[in-house]
Amino acid sequence: MTASSTRRTTAAQSRIAAVGAIAVAGALILTGCGDQTKKDSNSSSSSAASAPLASKLPASIRDAGVIKVGSDIAYAPVEFKDSSGKTVGIDPDLADAMGKQLGVKFEFQNGTFDTLITGLRSKRYDMAMSAMTDTADRQNGVDADTGKKVGEGVDFVDYFTAGVSIYTPKGKTQSIKTWADLCGKKIAVQRGTVSEDLAKSESKKCTGGKKIAIESYDNDQQAQTRVRAGGADAGSSDFPVAAYAVKTSGGGKDFELVGEQVEAAPYGIAVAKSNTQLRDALQAALDAIIKNGEYDKVIAKWGVEAGAVKTAAVNGGK
Repeated sequence: MTASSTRRTTAAQSRIAAVGAIAVAGALILTGCGDQTKKDSNSSSSSAASAPLASKLPASIRDAGVIKVGSDIAYAPVEFKDSSGKTVGIDPDLADAMGKQLGVKFEFQNGTFDTLITGLRSKRYDMAMSAMTDTADRQNGVDADTGKKVGEGVDFVDYFTAGVSIYTPKGKTQSIKTWADLCGKKIAVQRGTVSEDLAKSESKKCTGGKKIAIESYDNDQQAQTRVRAGGADAGSSDFPVAAYAVKTSGGGKDFELVGEQVEAAPYGIAVAKSNTQLRDALQAALDAIIKNGEYDKVIAKWGVEAGAVKTAAVNGGK
């Protein structure tokens, strides 16, 4: 979920073309990433011993054979539960491919998005992978809303690029095309995301007493439900998620995208500042699957090629 405050629309139109491709990805919901369960210790040791990048991991993680991943698993197609309850999506598939390079399993643990960085600080998770935008504020531990420092920040390994989109009930756009058009209207968003930040920022610019009424929810599915039920004029989420919802919700009859996506910025895997060895191991694993073609296979599977990256940058967000 993005969380930047500087609008960038470059490449927005090219990404709109990805909407059609995401429709194809809907047929792949039930195909999955690798099993997210733990193996026994002997199996873990064997996997680590044969993996090309296992030696780069911290010894404690290598010995355990598991990387604990904090994630808001309600953000299709990035990460979500399929009909059998299995965690699937772009992030789990990429993690599975990286795990083969590192000789470990990535165990996804569900949490609300706005608590994931706190979970890293408390060592509940080894990393967070949840469509989290790499921003300077998050790197430095600054609250985007207040501008105050609230923690030591995190490091990011960047693995995808996405912007933010607005969607409305299908056939009920009310001439909404930009964020400024939301003045005097109600929007449903997920808490802690750039959609919420943008709504707050744009509301301050509204004139004539017509502010944007903002309803914030724990996850994006709740926000979608509110729009679907007619309780909000519009919703907003990251482009891949909004486009996926438009193509799949109600068989494509519930929502439509309006305007262009904004805030194009990198998604990053978040790691505690103190855990540089894990950060560097993840960067090496991501670079490896980019080079061997596994990354492109995952991105193509979910129809989001427009957001692919060519290298695994560290802290590339602004």
